[in-house]
Parts: sequence; structure tokens; C-alpha cells
Amino acid sequence: MDMQLKGRVALVTGGTRDVGREIALTLAAEGAAVAVNYRDAADEAAAVVAEIHAVGGKAKSYRADLSDYASVQAMIEQIVADFGGLNILVNNAGLAIRKPFKDTTPAEWRSQIDVNLLGAIQLCHAAGPHLEMGGDGRIIAIVGDSSRVGESGLSIVGAARAGVIVLVKSLAREMGRAGVTANTVSLGLVETGHDPEWLATNREKLVRLYPVRRLGRPDDIAPTVTLLASPRSGWITGQVISVSGGYCMV
Repeated sequence: MDMQLKGRVALVTGGTRDVGREIALTLAAEGAAVAVNYRDAADEAAAVVAEIHAVGGKAKSYRADLSDYASVQAMIEQIVADFGGLNILVNNAGLAIRKPFKDTTPAEWRSQIDVNLLGAIQLCHAAGPHLEMGGDGRIIAIVGDSSRVGESGLSIVGAARAGVIVLVKSLAREMGRAGVTANTVSLGLVETGHDPEWLATNREKLVRLYPVRRLGRPDDIAPTVTLLASPRSGWITGQVISVSGGYCMV
């Protein structure tokens, strides 16, 4: 199925690796020009851009600290100047510190809230006028199912991303009159480069939590995001879509 993304411009935050990288590559393969956001991983961002260019796609990398509104706003303005607009915002970047709540610190609370919740607010605020301008903009937020059902060791990131879910639902109501849809994709545990030792130690126990008896892969996520980014999804908005191997069935 043609996702009708040719000529559209997408920003993927945290687009350098794992789920973000796969989303960026898939959107580009469907014809979108992709802005690959990073904070520190300039070489990884350049590699994703090069991979897209190698197959004839359009992409460019952009550094921004998502906890700093001026940095976010400057990135959005540069993307619009480079590509002529912005149609799709994929809020994928995140920060999770897995730790029992009693052992967490105020600095850790702040860093996770700043990236996961404040970052999403600032991105939507800066990108919103451009998404509305085209009459069919798309906002897709990526969260974890811990933000819906709670999870031991992820209390702070879960709380922050629960706020993102409400933000996206509210924007779906406010921005729908301008043709903008806003949805959340809620993930189960995906095989990534994060927490490899913890994952190896707990794999057998974790897999039992999933009816399909495996953990997720980045390529399990990108197709759903691509559909939500497409003009074909114009009657889907304000939804939380769980792509989690059955971990969460709420």
C-alpha cells in the first residue's frame, strides 16, 4: 500500500538508533524527507542520513537539546527553511533511568521529566503552527506501556510519559479543526542497545509476560508509526495504540 508520504517532511526525534532509526528509515523509504534529530550522537545521525541518501531519499541531521525551548525552536525553524515545511512530528526521544523509586534523586526526576514530558510539550508547541499550516499535519508520540499500567523501577519515566498521553489527546481535540491528527504509540519492551545486562539477566522472566513469547524489535514499531504519519490515517486521532506483543491489553 502506498502511504502517500512523497513530498512530506517528517521530524523524528532521537532518530539515531534503535526504534527512532527504524522509523526514520521507513518514513524515508515511503518517500518522506526526514529530519533526524540528535543531541550527542552526531556520528550516528550522520550514518542514518547517509543510509537514506544511499537509496535516493532525502534527509538531514539536526542537533537540539529537547529540554531547551530555544534549541527546539531553532531546530524547527531550520527544518522548515531547509525543506520548505514540516508535516509530521514523531516524538520518539526519551530518557529512562531504571531504579527503585526510593533510590531515585531529584536530579534524576528532573532529567527524565525534562526530556520525556517537557521535551514533548516544547516540540509540539514549536512545530504546531507548521503542522496546522498544511491542513493535514501529524503528531505521533512514542511512549512505553509503563506509562499506562505502571512498572516497578520506571515510576518517573512512566509518570512523565503518562503526561505525554494526555498532552497528545488534548492536542487531538484542539488541532483537529486544522486537520492535524495526534496519536500515541505505546510500546512493550523492545530489543535495543539499552540495559543489555539487565535484559540478559531477566530475559526468560520477561518473555513470559508477552503472549507472543518474544520481545519487540524496532521493525515491529515503524509500520504503525508510518501509517499514523500517512494521509491514509486521517480519521484516526486521540488514540493510544499499543504495539506490545500483548503485554498491555487495556
